[in-house]
Amino acid sequence: MIRRARASDAPQLLSLMRGLARFEGYDDRFAVTVDALIERGFSPHRAPEFTAWVAELDGALVGYAVIYVIPYTFDLRPTVVLKELFIDEAARGKNFGHGLMDAVIEHARSLNARMIRWQVLPDNEPAKSFYRQHGGAVDADWENWFINLDQ
Repeated sequence: MIRRARASDAPQLLSLMRGLARFEGYDDRFAVTVDALIERGFSPHRAPEFTAWVAELDGALVGYAVIYVIPYTFDLRPTVVLKELFIDEAARGKNFGHGLMDAVIEHARSLNARMIRWQVLPDNEPAKSFYRQHGGAVDADWENWFINLDQ
């Protein structure tokens, strides 16, 4: 089952996020907590900074997708940024990823978004293949740049 995440999902969601951090190699810098998830995504006292969907199997979360929205760009339409999409290894191959991606696409369309953007690790060929199945393509027009403010 695919559904919107709730505050009560935060502990299991955090566990999955740690799984992604291990997979992508930044688990030693992972700083998200249950309290931070609840405050930034589910607090009744402030606007959420992200939207999340979860894949649930027999009462346990086995995957998730997190997005945030850039309210407008040059054409005054939003861009949806898929920040993370992850399926626990034991649940892969059961279409949870497709369900989560479909939920993200449906949400983007409901916002009249022009596009969905995301990043993929250069050597993650299974992810690239997965995203191509949903119409994804490499953005040849832009390079990723950053400034590390911790140095």
